[in-house]
Amino acid sequence: MRQAWRVADVRAAESTLMAKLPEGTLMQRAAAGLARRCALLLDDTGGVYGARVVLLVGSGDNGGDTLYAGAALARRGAQVRALLMRPDRVHLAGLQALRAAGGFTVRDLPERADLVLDGIVGIGASGGLRPPAAAVVHRLGELRGRTGARPAVVAVDVPSGVAVDTGDVPGEAVTADVTVTFGCLKPAHVVGPAAVRCGQVELVDIGLGPVLRADPALSVPDSIDVAGWWPQPGPDSDKYTRGVVGIATGSATYPGAALLGVSGALAGPTGMVRYAGSAHEEVVRAHPSVVAAPRVADAGRVQAWVCGSGLGTGDEARTTLRSVLATSLPVVLDADALTLLVDGKHARDMRRDAPMVLTPHDGEFKRLAGEGPGADRAGAALKLASWTNAVVLLKGDRTIVATPAGEVLVNPTGTSVLATAGSGDVLAGLLGSLLAGGLPPERAAAAAAYAHGLAGRRAAGHGPVTAPDIAAALPPTVRDLGLELR
Repeated sequence: MRQAWRVADVRAAESTLMAKLPEGTLMQRAAAGLARRCALLLDDTGGVYGARVVLLVGSGDNGGDTLYAGAALARRGAQVRALLMRPDRVHLAGLQALRAAGGFTVRDLPERADLVLDGIVGIGASGGLRPPAAAVVHRLGELRGRTGARPAVVAVDVPSGVAVDTGDVPGEAVTADVTVTFGCLKPAHVVGPAAVRCGQVELVDIGLGPVLRADPALSVPDSIDVAGWWPQPGPDSDKYTRGVVGIATGSATYPGAALLGVSGALAGPTGMVRYAGSAHEEVVRAHPSVVAAPRVADAGRVQAWVCGSGLGTGDEARTTLRSVLATSLPVVLDADALTLLVDGKHARDMRRDAPMVLTPHDGEFKRLAGEGPGADRAGAALKLASWTNAVVLLKGDRTIVATPAGEVLVNPTGTSVLATAGSGDVLAGLLGSLLAGGLPPERAAAAAAYAHGLAGRRAAGHGPVTAPDIAAALPPTVRDLGLELR
């Protein structure tokens, strides 16, 4: 599992490490790793010798890393030019190294380049870019948009202009092909719109790991994590010991929500799916293995409930939600259940002792919390999780799973094709199946989001994607996840 740390924790670790090393050691390590990655990128387009390399150089250590890396490339024959954002605050030793290697400075962004290193600002920056830097970044975007003149862009530590601790992009910002970061990942690499700006993230080891004392801000599960969490039947398993999930979604008006939720649940690890609701006849016709009843009270014993999508907000829907919440079982609340849950109350009044997972998109989050997630999506999800004593799965391109205990997991498999009607119904059903299979709520939510994202990507390989396509792609996706452990 990858992890990301906040700027203050990174700075503290750097200070601890620098006190043990000769002056300048960390910068030389960072610059060497940066130059190595740039050389590999140039090797794919004709080699380092003779390549046109442009450095966008800010003040401070980030600019120093960039200048030293540029010097290393110049020594290998690259034509290196540096545009200094603040000549009066440039890293002097780095600039001297660049000039000694044959590099030189320029006053404006050159019209042609093979590679651009973005070293305008690093992790210590706050707020958006200042106007002169923003203008350079804007011109870089125009340069990359021209046919035949698109240079590769490598961001130094983070793309300039992003908010490092939140992943927000408050204004003009660099869009990189590759981001080379040092010591550890930062939140901007994995969450929010900044993550998209990073491109491929490469981590250079500078020896920071042993001195990172604080807990990470975010964790990012990978396929091995998810496969290891996924409940697997044993030789003594039967349909009941594998878990039974109850699906209380859909209605006579919206039977599709029920069918999609059941499809998601059937792709999960449980041995039985029970459905309770007015779409019970449609569910049984489509899925004969499902045991269906018209009401929650008649459904029989389950280990977890999924409630919400397609219920509507009338009296029958309210009764269904109350029946589900009255149990001591883990519950997934989605869509209409979230609307009913608020019903004029504040999120602080919605606490439940039994495990509960809320799955809002941004609009539903606003109804639950009284305001949208804002710039700090992870922080907002944590606040709602604390208020409600529930795990919060905040949907988005980088879906966030936040717990009342302060843990944040970020899903890396998101894709825009999931933004289609009914996609969330499939996700909720799968999540409920994982809960009924015995996973803790935060792992169930993270695993469901991970597999759901992969299924969306698989479905996209066959053309335009609908929710039934995602549901159909889930079983082979789950099968492939299982192969990770073999």
